[in-house]
Amino acid sequence: MPPERRSRTKPDRRPGVSLDRKSRTKPGRRAGAGPGGPPRKAAPSSQRKPPARPSAAVTAIAVAAEEERRLRQRNRLTLEQDKPAVERCLEELVFGDVEDNEDALLRRLQGSRVQVQEDSGDSEAKDNFLFQKKPVWVDEEDENDEMVDMMSNGFRKDMMKNASESKLSKDKLQRRLKEEFQHAMGGVPAWAETSKRKTSSDGESEEDKDDLLQRTGNFISTSASLPKGILKNCLHANAERPTTARISSVQFHPCAQVVMVAARDNAVSLFQVDGKTNPKIQSIYLEKFPIFKACFSATGEEVLATSIHSKVLYVYDMLAGKLIPVHQVRGLKEKIVRSFEVSPDGSFLLINGVAGYLHLLSMKTKELIGSMKINGRVAASTFSSDSKKLYASSGDGEVYVWDVNSRKCLNRFVDEGSLYGLSIATSRNGQYVACGSNCGVVNIYNQDSCLQETNPKPIKAIMNLVTGVTSLSFNPTTEILAIASEEMKEAVRLVHLPSCTVFSNFPVIKKKTVSLVHTMDFSPRSGYFALGNEKGKALLYRLHHYSEF
Repeated sequence: MPPERRSRTKPDRRPGVSLDRKSRTKPGRRAGAGPGGPPRKAAPSSQRKPPARPSAAVTAIAVAAEEERRLRQRNRLTLEQDKPAVERCLEELVFGDVEDNEDALLRRLQGSRVQVQEDSGDSEAKDNFLFQKKPVWVDEEDENDEMVDMMSNGFRKDMMKNASESKLSKDKLQRRLKEEFQHAMGGVPAWAETSKRKTSSDGESEEDKDDLLQRTGNFISTSASLPKGILKNCLHANAERPTTARISSVQFHPCAQVVMVAARDNAVSLFQVDGKTNPKIQSIYLEKFPIFKACFSATGEEVLATSIHSKVLYVYDMLAGKLIPVHQVRGLKEKIVRSFEVSPDGSFLLINGVAGYLHLLSMKTKELIGSMKINGRVAASTFSSDSKKLYASSGDGEVYVWDVNSRKCLNRFVDEGSLYGLSIATSRNGQYVACGSNCGVVNIYNQDSCLQETNPKPIKAIMNLVTGVTSLSFNPTTEILAIASEEMKEAVRLVHLPSCTVFSNFPVIKKKTVSLVHTMDFSPRSGYFALGNEKGKALLYRLHHYSEF
């Protein structure tokens, strides 16, 4: 070590005496000597000058700044006492701590979190803690009822009850839409009843929830109503007996897993339905008898067939294997017998005649019971699900409702927007009546309104077709309505009920396999859906939502 370091003088550490580091002198260097000069002698302690004190202005500024800082700190503490602990923690996280002490901030955050957990023991208080604040700003214009023009929209215009409702407030329009929805659904659906859902969820104990999570199993069940799904294309129903003639009728047997296909080539064929090979069971050939329509009886023991240019009605007894022609019905003066309907209970046979006549026959004896007449021509007819009423669509766009037993007209109404009707169908559950017109519109009515009102409003108008609707068919569960037109290719749609929305994935337009549809039918339990086109193919589709035939 150099000698000058060892000979460094120690500062005087007596009480009341303090020396600055810069005032210390090294040995061999005198005060005031520059570097490289001769060494200076250290001045005695009594001769050293005291350090310079700060001026009065600087001291006043420092005191004022300290006083302002204390005032701000006191105000901040006063404001923070009224704030919840969580809000104070959030402000410190977002804006930083005022003291800029990270350790103190972390300790404060941990302490506030523990305090919140101790104070809020109730779970409901924790959930509702963040929703106790009042809105910062409210727009007065939002509270005013804004009027909605009902005449500017066709759908809104249909909901007007009178001419004075040209404008409705938003609340009234919302209530009107709710009423229309409940009317279409037949009441409030289960999923829309919030009170019941809350009661059931609140009534469930924590033990039940824990037990549900501790066990494994299949908690998923099939829906009771049809979802919007996909149909699987199967082999043609008449693949084992191909034909190029137009398919006039396709119908499933009411009891057996059999489908009947009738064509203009004078043949009625029966096939077993399995979706893979569809083997042929039997074919019935009717000489010089191009079939206009063929239909099973309600029991499935007979097959009835009519021709396009004959008044003969053929009855094929499936149990006996006999073909029975009915050449003349006593009292029936029709020259040609084409369109007919069989009642669901199997008691009656209805023949659509010319000049607006409807002839009611006994299904058992094939004898005439009575006749009814409507204005214009008979476009289509159908029985109600209980076989007690008869619906007839006329060429004038009107629908007649008849009582089968008394053969009296119960009601008569105009199909909304129809120039002349082409088809009509009723649902199996007795809820809907569907009417198809020449303009491609299908109106879905409630059956009760058709019986009681002279001008009923349709629940929904299906406008997905642009040509005349010639075929209508409800599935047995009343969840699907099939509509088709024989005037345009691929003009077939499936309507989901009760939402009255059309399945967007059927048919597949790009494949062009459906062509012109002349007839269609659902199997007894909706497992299959069949179409007949002009190319001689009976297209078969599998509905996977339904497990049975």
